[in-house]
Amino acid sequence: MDEDFGSSYITIEDEEGNEFELEQLAEIEYQGQSYAAFLPADMDEDDPDYGYILLRIEEENGEEVFCSVDDEQELAAVYDVFMEQLFDDEDSDEAGDE
Repeated sequence: MDEDFGSSYITIEDEEGNEFELEQLAEIEYQGQSYAAFLPADMDEDDPDYGYILLRIEEENGEEVFCSVDDEQELAAVYDVFMEQLFDDEDSDEAGDE
């Protein structure tokens, strides 16, 4: 994701046909698979459902498709990798500010 041009946004639809706009925060690799981390763009931060959304990136017919991660162990492992990356970035930003 190129931070020079600001945030990337996608719109997804759930099983009930409700659309949600998500702000993409980062892409990460885990065990040879790509994942993307998002936050809801159209939800208040105080909403109890507000939080990180992790989706697996798969290719179908030459296009990237975002898929839910249904395996709880896979989801937890990807979340841990994302959090490590997030805090490593924050630590390096703070070190550069000194």
